[in-house]
Amino acid sequence: MSNNGLFTACVFIWGSTWLAITFQLGEVDPAYSVGLRFFFAVVILGAFCLFKKLNLVFPLRVHLRMAAVGLCLYMLNYMFVYHSQFYLVSALVALLSSAIVYFNVLLRKVFFGKAINMEVVFGAAVGVIGLAFLFWKELKTFDAEQNMVLLGLALAFASFVSASFGNVIAENAFDIGAPVIQFNLFAMLYSLVYSFGYGYFSGAEFVLPTSTSYWVSLLYLSLFGSVLAFGAYMKLVKQMGADKSAYVVLMYPIVALILSTLYEGYEWHWTGFVGVLVVLLGNAIAMGKLKLSTFRLVKA
Repeated sequence: MSNNGLFTACVFIWGSTWLAITFQLGEVDPAYSVGLRFFFAVVILGAFCLFKKLNLVFPLRVHLRMAAVGLCLYMLNYMFVYHSQFYLVSALVALLSSAIVYFNVLLRKVFFGKAINMEVVFGAAVGVIGLAFLFWKELKTFDAEQNMVLLGLALAFASFVSASFGNVIAENAFDIGAPVIQFNLFAMLYSLVYSFGYGYFSGAEFVLPTSTSYWVSLLYLSLFGSVLAFGAYMKLVKQMGADKSAYVVLMYPIVALILSTLYEGYEWHWTGFVGVLVVLLGNAIAMGKLKLSTFRLVKA
């Protein structure tokens, strides 16, 4: 599949997972929800690897990267973002998630000496403005206790930093030859161990969910949100780098709002339409389809 196809798949699938996650909040502790999600993803990926007879033996240096990505991207990222949504509206979390692009650019430069792509930085800045327009109606009516807001912001920040560390470590693993499918299999295997371990030692009670909606959403999140979308995303990271790939986080809120319109009665405002156009403009810049030179004034 082309990079455009992989990018589109990530945007549409992850845009729909925001709705699926709402069926999981409250019934099962977030640690166990994350663990169950990746348990089924591991079963699916493991069966695929065995069927295809893919190599499952890797050196320690690759396993260390798998374990780090499992911790940062697949466990801590989700744990922090689940908890942040208890204190912040999802619109604000979606807007703040754009910080992942900047963290990716910074971390890959600091730890691996990779060049900073100014088109990605500028495109992401345009995209952030677009998201602000997109969620303006929700953001201006947001009201909560100051200390709860600060806690939510801290959790969201921790989520995005964790995700960025996971992104750049994954890119480094692919640079040294790790295959995407098996890498995801072991990273998710490590993540479910972390998630269940955290749930157990934190004293959270494990209860099997009873509602059909929880199980349906869980299977959807496992197969589409984890196996397929993360497979496509890791392929993008391998082929495009963690900086450009991260622009996915600025695009999928559009899909989430469209689904919210259909199923949750979200009402569009003119700022929403402006936001969509600006986010798409930022995407064109970040992906190199619209050069920065286009915005420069021609000297007389």
